[in-house]
Amino acid sequence: MVIVFALVALLVLAVLVSANWYVWRRLFRDTTETPGRTRRLGAALIAGGWAAALGALVAERTGAPFWLQRVLAWPGFLWLALSVYLLLAVLAGELLRPLLLRLPLRRGAAVARPEPVPAGAPAQPADPSPPLPVTDPSRRLVVSRFVAGAAAAAAVGTVGYGTYGVLRGPSVKRVTVPLAKLPRAAHGYRIAVVSDIHLGPILGRGFAQKVVDTVNATQPDLIAVVGDLVDGSVKDLGPAAAPLARLRARHGAYFVTGNHEYFSGAEQWVEEVRRLGLHPLENARTEMPWFDLAGVNDIQGESEGHGPDFARALGDRDTTRACVLLAHQPVQIHEAVRHGVDLQLSGHTHGGQLWPGNLVAAAANPTVAGLERYGDTQLYVSRGAGAWGPPTRVGAPSDITVVELASRQA
Repeated sequence: MVIVFALVALLVLAVLVSANWYVWRRLFRDTTETPGRTRRLGAALIAGGWAAALGALVAERTGAPFWLQRVLAWPGFLWLALSVYLLLAVLAGELLRPLLLRLPLRRGAAVARPEPVPAGAPAQPADPSPPLPVTDPSRRLVVSRFVAGAAAAAAVGTVGYGTYGVLRGPSVKRVTVPLAKLPRAAHGYRIAVVSDIHLGPILGRGFAQKVVDTVNATQPDLIAVVGDLVDGSVKDLGPAAAPLARLRARHGAYFVTGNHEYFSGAEQWVEEVRRLGLHPLENARTEMPWFDLAGVNDIQGESEGHGPDFARALGDRDTTRACVLLAHQPVQIHEAVRHGVDLQLSGHTHGGQLWPGNLVAAAANPTVAGLERYGDTQLYVSRGAGAWGPPTRVGAPSDITVVELASRQA
């Protein structure tokens, strides 16, 4: 097992080194005529970006002083996003490069220096030959600079717009979910689903207030916070989470743990959200007026002996009543189906967060985002309100979803 892990680690390292060398080559080596300051600055920029990224990841996971986490987080995590889109943009530039190099130019064009004519020699007639492709070194340099500039601008623009989208706060998405067992009196019942806020060294108290204001503006009947609320300890992030005390819904706000709570002190956070007025559902169930609301711990809790327990949460319930389950990870849907749940509300995937991350998320989750049916059970997966790592989303905008339950008897 150790040998396999070492080989995988070496393979990942080799891929990262090769990818970064390729980006450096296209952006800096190929755009300069000789070795010099520009190439050295490019190497320092890439190496420094990865050093900051590694430092940000290590500082967050080891519980380093919060001021240090905040110093490293912005440059480190933004570099992670920027490096992805620099690589993709440079790769896309390979499609453009040969087209630019093959653009026809006449002999004697600016990139091809004419031969000097001796004094007194007769003038040479104009060359009647058709345009020809020119690929001399000076032209390759011009093309390389154009492609590199376009790639850098595309990457910076993509990350900048994706970061703005996160920082301005999540939008509201509305979904109607019919439930066969829901009584007519509950038709139109609204559940605000909030997942993956990820309060931390970047997204703090101001972001939490935006989430609270957005949720309250929907005037929900019930609020479901389905995990990954924080990336850090209660000591560091308690003030950032304080606005959650102002969440308002007719039947209250409920909370289940996500995997990141178990990296941040899950027991302490459960007590903190209870103090803020939310109701934690730790493998537990409560009877709402027209349906059962249940919640299970995240799978990551198994490492601490507090994993999901579906039998405890659902085993003795009245199966003639509709049941809504809060479970952070979509993969928990299979247990939900076995226990006769009508609707599972989840998060965790971020919708992929950074395209083409949705392809990776799809390989690890039954549903990446949206509503799908599994047998008699429906699963709704929110893309989440915040972001983990880079405060950036591309192709997966953040959301708070208002799930409106519909009775088939209405």
